[in-house]
Amino acid sequence: MTPDRFFTLMLLLKSRDAVTTQELAAALGVSLRTITRDLNWLRDAGLPVTAHRGRLGGVTMLPGSGLDLTRLTPGERDHLSLTGLDEKQRAELNASAESQRALSKIAAIQPRRVHELLPLTDVVHVDSRPWRQARASDTTPASLIGAVRRGRRLRIEYDSPCESCPRDLVVDPYGLFAKAGIWYLVADCARVPRMYRLERITTWKEVDQPRRIRESQTLATVAAALIDQWEHNHAIEVSATIDQTQIERAQRIFGLRLVPDDHEESATGRKVTIRFLHLEDVRALLPFGSAITVHGPTEARAHLRDLATNLAHHYAPSPTS
Repeated sequence: MTPDRFFTLMLLLKSRDAVTTQELAAALGVSLRTITRDLNWLRDAGLPVTAHRGRLGGVTMLPGSGLDLTRLTPGERDHLSLTGLDEKQRAELNASAESQRALSKIAAIQPRRVHELLPLTDVVHVDSRPWRQARASDTTPASLIGAVRRGRRLRIEYDSPCESCPRDLVVDPYGLFAKAGIWYLVADCARVPRMYRLERITTWKEVDQPRRIRESQTLATVAAALIDQWEHNHAIEVSATIDQTQIERAQRIFGLRLVPDDHEESATGRKVTIRFLHLEDVRALLPFGSAITVHGPTEARAHLRDLATNLAHHYAPSPTS
């Protein structure tokens, strides 16, 4: 269980009298199998988590056994509430130090047992960043967060993959949004909501004007509307069968774009539909190799065949070798 999921789960159990496994899975964005494994992990760790069946049942934690937040400063509670962020993202927001102080205070008040094992955080360290990852720009969450919190307009230079050269834009920011390990600036540009990947913002500066966001709109509502728009605006729906060993990997990569067919499943594979915005995007299936069989549409199969052929030619032995 990841630290951010652990604290989200603990806060949910502490704040509600009873919550179903379906509600926990939906809140954490994981499967029922994963949430069941997490609850078993909490029980094995000695936390009194109980589950009751029936219409009025659910998962509960005995009073007084959850997280004690009374020793935390307001700043520490504020940083700890960013439960969707991993350690790398906390560091990018300069929130890591506050978060670590909060975690150490919570850990210090947990009862110690005579034969207690060393904490996993002392003996396991996880770094999810790719090897030798190059930063595309100097625009980081920590560098932008001050300007965003001051509620100022921003002038950004944005290097869009759809444009031949970077564009100069004046935007009204709602805030920073972390999605699938990627940071975005959510802002209005000429009163139209947009999401800008921070790594594509080559330069930026504050404008000496307050932001002009639309009434009754917040960072959460604008981000949700943009995500919903993106997920329902797809031009290609690919029908495919995925090997059982690759189902979870595909779900992590494609998220809600992957829709399983509950009526088409065998011991070796499962039939799914995967939505893509453009035909070119089906190249994301290549890393799965023969573990994914695309049935249609015809243009998707043809494009994958062309991509695979070009890749084979690219790595073919040289005639002179």
